[in-house]
Amino acid sequence: MSNQPDPFDEIVDAETDRDPDLAVIEAGSRTLRAQAGSPQGDPVPARPADPEVDKALRAVEADLATRWGETKLEPSVARISALMDVLGEPQRAYPSIHITGTNGKTSTARMIESLLGAFDLRTGRYTSPHVQSVTERISLDGAAIDAERFIETYDDIKPYIEMVDSQQEFRLSFFEVLTGMAYAAFADAPVDVAVVEVGMGGSWDATNVIDGSVAVITPIDLDHTDRLGETPAEIAVEKAGVIKEGATVILAQQPVDAAQVMLKKAVEVDATVAREGMEFGVVAREVAVGGQLVTLRGLGGEYEEIFLPLYGAHQAHNAAVALAAVEAFFGIGSEQARTLDMDTIRKAFASVASPGRLEVVRRSPTVVLDAAHNPAGARAAADGITESFGFSRLIGVVGASGDKDVRGFLEAFEPIFAEVVITQNSSHRSMDADELAAVAVEVFGDERVVVEPRLDEALEAAITLAEEESEFAGAGVLVTGSVITVGEARLLLGKG
Repeated sequence: MSNQPDPFDEIVDAETDRDPDLAVIEAGSRTLRAQAGSPQGDPVPARPADPEVDKALRAVEADLATRWGETKLEPSVARISALMDVLGEPQRAYPSIHITGTNGKTSTARMIESLLGAFDLRTGRYTSPHVQSVTERISLDGAAIDAERFIETYDDIKPYIEMVDSQQEFRLSFFEVLTGMAYAAFADAPVDVAVVEVGMGGSWDATNVIDGSVAVITPIDLDHTDRLGETPAEIAVEKAGVIKEGATVILAQQPVDAAQVMLKKAVEVDATVAREGMEFGVVAREVAVGGQLVTLRGLGGEYEEIFLPLYGAHQAHNAAVALAAVEAFFGIGSEQARTLDMDTIRKAFASVASPGRLEVVRRSPTVVLDAAHNPAGARAAADGITESFGFSRLIGVVGASGDKDVRGFLEAFEPIFAEVVITQNSSHRSMDADELAAVAVEVFGDERVVVEPRLDEALEAAITLAEEESEFAGAGVLVTGSVITVGEARLLLGKG
């Protein structure tokens, strides 16, 4: 037996910053302790090639646009519960894995979907927001549902939507209708398991009419503070609402106060808890061509040399969370002490795609897209860029929403951007380019800030700046600030 220290123990020592008071809470909670060809990711769908189908999809999109947008919320699940009732409770037709947190939800959901699909389970995935097409939000078998099925699902439940609208104080919102469509589509398919990402929060999020047998909590940080709370602990109270009676909770590394809230809720509902850095985690990782090579400690044991075609330490941690969630779904760690088939796990992770998450969409110069929109996401993206790309000159293109912490966001990128091109996207939520530029000048200095309100012109300006001084090989562009900015840039750059 080797006397060398266990790498996982070192990870625990390095990463775990825990309050002694948590031990009191944990004493009352059962804790998971290990005892002893997959979907190819789904590309972002383009507009339908058939003009009639495209026309019908645009009509549905126009109908949905008449409803409350995703930023206007009334904290209640009454409307979505009423819709589920008249639809015959479709969300009860399959088990589900429910995902909340601040950052990493969509990437984690895609990894979970890929892993489950690799074990021959039919999956339904519901995520938000979309990068380019609203149909991305509802996936079956690892691919966004086609436009025809999206339209058909909407048409099928529209009479029930109108019925609920007539009986409620407020009409169903855009997000509530899409949630109803997803749950109905999954029941109709039918799926073996649904992987569901919350829209915002947890307790009163429209998705929370499901009873997820596995609740996944990705890292909690400050975002949507006007609605969810001003500290990680306050935000965690709302997000803890996805933890249901007897569920298994997969808890990513958290601020101590947020972890304390989650563990307390788990005790209250007799949920089982597995914590990153304790029961599972990242043992080792190294940069590889096109992504990274990771070794993960799961609930049932170690999984070595897994190729993950995504960049950044945050994606390795998302992979550890996803693996633990799938193990928990299969009863590993509590009912069984074994690992999942290694070859299947490797193939599943190797097939993962997460559009708009440090996604390379062009070379010479390299253009990378990342949908980071808050300071925590920006720090993760900046670290990932620095580690994986080695640009000698990096130009940022930033278009952000007006309700975000744009100063904190820009400060996270200041060390790695040689210059930044400030722009805006087509959304009504987009921050005015001149207003955003004023903040950028305070962070970067006037000489490092360029303003191009039109996104196409901003991209052209950034590529020109990246190519200056004949630095073709070492120059790069990072487009970031909003999912909408990234989606529109993706289209402009010929993707989708």
